[in-house]
Amino acid sequence: MAKYRVAVIGRTGKGAYGHALDTVWLKCDKAEIVAVADENETGRAAAAKRLGAKSAFADYREMLKKEKPQIVSVADRWPDCHRDMVVACAEHGASIFLEKPVAQTLQQADEMVAACEKHHVKCAVAHQTAYSPRVKVIKELIGAGKIGDVLELRGHGKEDRRGGGEDLMVLGTHTFDLMRHLRGEAKWCFARVQQGGRKAAPGDVRQAGEQIGPIVGDHISASYGFAGLTVGHFTTHVTKEAPGSRYWLEVRGTKGTIHLGFGILPVALLCEDPSGMFGKSKAPWQEITSAGLGKPEPLTTKELDNGNILIVNDLIEAIEKDRAPLDSLSDGRAALEMVLAVYESHRLERPVDMPLKNRKHPLAAM
Repeated sequence: MAKYRVAVIGRTGKGAYGHALDTVWLKCDKAEIVAVADENETGRAAAAKRLGAKSAFADYREMLKKEKPQIVSVADRWPDCHRDMVVACAEHGASIFLEKPVAQTLQQADEMVAACEKHHVKCAVAHQTAYSPRVKVIKELIGAGKIGDVLELRGHGKEDRRGGGEDLMVLGTHTFDLMRHLRGEAKWCFARVQQGGRKAAPGDVRQAGEQIGPIVGDHISASYGFAGLTVGHFTTHVTKEAPGSRYWLEVRGTKGTIHLGFGILPVALLCEDPSGMFGKSKAPWQEITSAGLGKPEPLTTKELDNGNILIVNDLIEAIEKDRAPLDSLSDGRAALEMVLAVYESHRLERPVDMPLKNRKHPLAAM
């Protein structure tokens, strides 16, 4: 069978090439990289050499027109151009592997989803944890009632210098995506944003270092309602101590607790004690691996390439079987909606129902 023609869009100095969304195709035996686009001349030349691409373009639109790729990695981390890039790919009939966050606003994300649906192309989002074989086992354990009825989901950002608004957008998208994969769609959000120990005000709104749109706050707490008894919680703040120690998701049920990190083979533990207290539980904490509860892990992070190889293989299968990718553009939009619901709730000073009626950025109205 002929290999899929793959192209890569990156932006050196403006989000670059994401978390290896370019080089993963070198490990996919069903794909061949035919071109790369990068507006930066030096970065473009380096990418072409790194990827073995025969053609390199300054303008991604010209690349799409001339090379006619079947799949494109929209790899830059900055989402300010994601809308235009994804729509252009869709209009040229190319499916997409997209870096997160998917867009700056829900209006942009809506237009991206509509373009992909109109032109019958697939779009997979780089939420690697969703593709983890350990998460698959965790979903099976929850479904089998191993921890009883799920009561709470508790997540945090990396809480480093980006703590607060930037952390909410850049890392929160992974947390919210994982919450959704475990418990379905969020139905409402109630949030509070603080700046310097007081309620964040319009004058506190600023642009982040990466072009993710406006942000606000150095301390954010948000709650979400899911189906049944489940409530999700997310917290991020600028820590005064060592950063990055609480970047995990805890799932608490009536019979036990699951502690889960992020990544393709994240730390994953289960305790069949509803108290879920480390060091104090009546039941032991058992490791969850891709082989099951308490079993040795047969896989390595090296062979899974940070999860990207699983994503692109699933994307190709989604194309061939005409189904949605495991983590689709609609999933990415829903995670973004959970991010922006925080600001909408803070702005209106009340809980907000989801999906949000306001598809523009809530901070634009503050």
